[in-house]
Amino acid sequence: MEPDKIMDGISKELMTALKDMAKAKNADEKLKYSQVVKNLCDSLGIFLDLASSMVPFEIDDEEGTLPF
Repeated sequence: MEPDKIMDGISKELMTALKDMAKAKNADEKLKYSQVVKNLCDSLGIFLDLASSMVPFEIDDEEGTLPF
């Protein structure tokens, strides 16, 4: 599986867990969702660290060719 698809999937799961945590009624449910959110954030951080280590140089976009 491609890393960008994995990161997109983790991001979607993270957003779902955050929404579910906001709807939780008691402290036990909120604790459960907070642990899920922490694990997903840790997993996403691994991919972001990997991506940043793969691009050791700074991109200079003086011509405005980058889409972002």
